[in-house]
Amino acid sequence: MDNMRKLKKFNSLATGKSWKMFIAFNAEAMSDGAISKKNKQLISLAAALTTQCPYCIEIHRENAKVCGATDAELAEVVFIAAAIRASSAITHGTHLIDHDE
Repeated sequence: MDNMRKLKKFNSLATGKSWKMFIAFNAEAMSDGAISKKNKQLISLAAALTTQCPYCIEIHRENAKVCGATDAELAEVVFIAAAIRASSAITHGTHLIDHDE
């Protein structure tokens, strides 16, 4: 997580508006809307578990807890992510089988 501090440097190193636009987009995407902030954090945590990004896992775990997520909800997210990863392996496995006509 120490590397996350380096992100602050992007503000001064990034040319143009890209960094600021990304920060604004991210803030808007994660704000309350049709889906609550807590549910957005749980969704993000499941995505982070499937991509296996340790930074994202920690950030969204912390944010989910701040939004009121319980340990039981966090545990359930783990199994959702596991099911998605397993399903992906199975469906991609269909590429290995000859097409029946």
